[in-house]
This record gives sequence, structure tokens and C-alpha cells, in this order.
Amino acid sequence: MSSPKITNLGSLKKIGYKPQNIQEELAKNLRQRLGDGINTFEGLIGYENTVIPDVERAILSGHNINLLGLRGQAKTRLARQMTQLLDEWVPVVSGSEINDDPLAPISREAKELIAEKGNDTPIKWLHREDRFFEKLATPDVTVADLIGDVDPIKAANLKLSYADERVIHFGMIPRAHRCIFILNELPDLQARIQVALFSILQEKEIQIRGFKLRLPIETQIIFTANPEDYTNRGSIVTPLKDRIGSQILTHYPHSREVAKAITAQEVKMQEETAAKIHIPELARDILEQIGFEARKSDYVDAKSGVSARMSITAFENLISTAERRILMTGEKTTCIRMADFLGIIPAINGKVELVYEGEQEGAEQISYHLISAACKTIFPSYFPEIKKLEKEDEKGPYDKLLGWFFSDNELFLEDTLEDGLYKDTLEMIPDIKNIIKKHHPKCAKEDLYFMMEFLLWGLEANKRLNKYRTLQGFQFKDSLGSYISGL
Repeated sequence: MSSPKITNLGSLKKIGYKPQNIQEELAKNLRQRLGDGINTFEGLIGYENTVIPDVERAILSGHNINLLGLRGQAKTRLARQMTQLLDEWVPVVSGSEINDDPLAPISREAKELIAEKGNDTPIKWLHREDRFFEKLATPDVTVADLIGDVDPIKAANLKLSYADERVIHFGMIPRAHRCIFILNELPDLQARIQVALFSILQEKEIQIRGFKLRLPIETQIIFTANPEDYTNRGSIVTPLKDRIGSQILTHYPHSREVAKAITAQEVKMQEETAAKIHIPELARDILEQIGFEARKSDYVDAKSGVSARMSITAFENLISTAERRILMTGEKTTCIRMADFLGIIPAINGKVELVYEGEQEGAEQISYHLISAACKTIFPSYFPEIKKLEKEDEKGPYDKLLGWFFSDNELFLEDTLEDGLYKDTLEMIPDIKNIIKKHHPKCAKEDLYFMMEFLLWGLEANKRLNKYRTLQGFQFKDSLGSYISGL
């Protein structure tokens, strides 16, 4: 849609335009959306009943907002979507540095221009997508960056003394007048710079090198912060927190189903690749469970959190591992295998902060442990639970299968095994197919062999089998049986 055709102040007055500050504008459009039953924020799965209602209440209250949460909790995405609550077009005085409203100018330049030209004052239209400013708070950010400073070049060009307010070069916040301004990672901002925000948030004043300007700047300020930062790098000064209207806590997904929905939404996969690789639902469950295991692991620093990006990048690596295999074997299609989960370890390594930092091999072992822990957690949802203590002579559901390994048999699954050989190898194990059919009679044909391999991984996670990693693949055997037979 093109901008309105009105080009001067007189025409703007004729259509009955009334000035409004950005908080009123956001609240007005939010009320309209809620009244029409339209979702305010799209793509923020899992926040429907928690974070989003808090944000909507803050907007209706006209509050500046601090989104407090660990990394990978969609804080920035949430803030960016607020632009959808702005009017599509708003008029500004043409040439204004700080988006002056033609009927409510705040800068000296705009006031003088309107006084000089009256109804002939030129105006332009600003689209809502251009009413968004974002700044990452780093230790090197200065007051000049955010608020402004005296500009010697402007003073020289206009032949003004430094005592004239017209020599001021405005920073990002004044330039975000009538806009949304996001300041990410607030605790990283030096305390003295945070102090400079006090008057902006409360008194609507800016102070620049002795100038005290009463500029009623109307900016919707949204801060994001990570609780980890409070101890590691900095903190939010108490008076600043007092001036922020609403502090809203974000969170990670509460369930695997929500986590799967987020990953499915965010993952990037080519249609051609998707057609070649079948992904069982069980594989998706395992992948998401790894994130849940990491968040409660004693090896992982809970203060840092485990980003939702881990599941997304891990999923992409899982697909790439299977794709690499079919490229090497020359096959056209394949199904995800449990061995493919080794391919996600690089994605895990970069996303978790360990409590005890050691050698890189240690991080890799923890990632492998998290995969195994996920299998152990999910196993009872698909197969009979393995009891720690079993009665003597009591028949178990896995006796025949385990007996085969106990008889000094072993199984080796090479990573790049062709699908036919892979299936034949798994079918060597007696009763394994019957176990699947008994507990999952409706198991899809394409999921069958993944389920069989998962059964082996689950038995290993519950210490009923031993699994060894070689350079080429995985070896499954019963070490106790091997030990006894060697006596």
C-alpha cells in the first residue's frame, strides 16, 4: 500500500488528523485486535497463556517493558513484532531529525519551520516498518550514542556557538521519537550510561553537556536482559528498574510437544531434501528431550540456560547426517537412524555452557551423555519399563533378545551402511521385530527399523546392554556374557 497523498500541514488539518503518542497508538490498535479476535503476536509458540497476556497488559497500561529471560527465549522476536501494532502510516514534518508530529512538534527546528510556513509546511509519511530502532548494549556504548552530543561540524556549518541548542546531534533514542526502541542485553550497559536513561523514562528530558532540554520524547522502550548477566557481567541499576513499568519473565517450552512445534516452525530444510529423508516422530521426541535433559543436567550451567536454537541446529545437523549417508551410498531415500544422532553433537557443544570447563573431548562426552539420557527418559513411553530389581525366575519382555547377546553374540552397525544391509543386520536379533509389533502394532513400515535401533539404545541406557563406539559405527554386546564365556 502506498503512502497517503497529503503533502502539507493544511491538508492534514482538513482530514481531521489528531496527534497521539506512541503508547496511545499501540494500546488503540491492540484493543482493536483483541476486540476482533486477531492474534497479537504470531509464531511465539508456548507463550499464548503466559508471556503474551503479560505483554498485552503492559501495552494497555502504556508501560515501558523489560523482557527478562535466558537466551533463546524469543525476547527480541517478541519485541520486533510490536511494530504490527503501530498505525501503518504516520505524518512527520519533512526534514525533521526526530520525527516531529506536524500538529505537536517538539524540536526547535520543526517549530520554527511551522511558524514560518504555516499550512504550507511540507510533511512526509513514515511507514511502521521504519519506526523500529534496535541497539545491542555493549560496554563501549556511550551517552552520545543513545542520547546525543554537541556536534562541532554542525556548529561550524551553521556558524553557531556551542551555547546554542541547535548544535546538538541527537542520539538513537531522540531519533526514535514516536517509534519503538529496543535495547538488548541491558545489564551489559555501563551503570553511568543507565543513569542517563532516568530522565528519558520519567521526566521526558535529555541532558547533553550542560543543555537541559525539555523534549517530551514519546518512545516505546523495550529492554531485554538475561538473568545470567546480573552476576557475570553487570547489573541493572535499581533506580532504572524502578522506572520500567513492567518486567516480564520469558521461559523455555514446558512440554516436548511445544518444543517440537517451535523446531518445526524454525528449522530450514529444502523441499528436495525433505522428500528424501523420513523422520520418525520418535526421532523428533528424542531430539527435543535432549534439550530438556540439558536444562536439568548437573554438568550444564543452569544460569546460562539452553537455547531453543540448540534443537533447531541439532535438527538441521540430523538431517544433514542422513543426507550425507545417502550421498555416499548412492541411495535415493532413507530414514533417520539412531546413529545419525552423533551428527548433532557439534550443535550441542556450541549451545551448552558446562559447569566445569575442561578439554573439548569432555564437552563431547557430555553431549553424548545427554543423547543417552534422552533415550532413557523416553524409553518407558514406548516400551515396558525396565525395573531395577526383578524377581528371580520372572520372565521379562526382553529376555529372548538379551539372551541372544548373552550367548556371546554381538551386533555391529556401521554408520554408512546401506539400507538393505542395515535392515538385515537388525533382523539378525531374535524377537526384536516381535517386540515392536507387540507394543506398537500400528507402527509404520518406514519407522520399524528406527524403532528397533532405539530399542537397543534404550536397553543400553538402562544398562541391559553395552554399546561401544568405534570409528566406523556402534557395537552392541553383553559384556557380562562375554566375560563368563571367556572363563
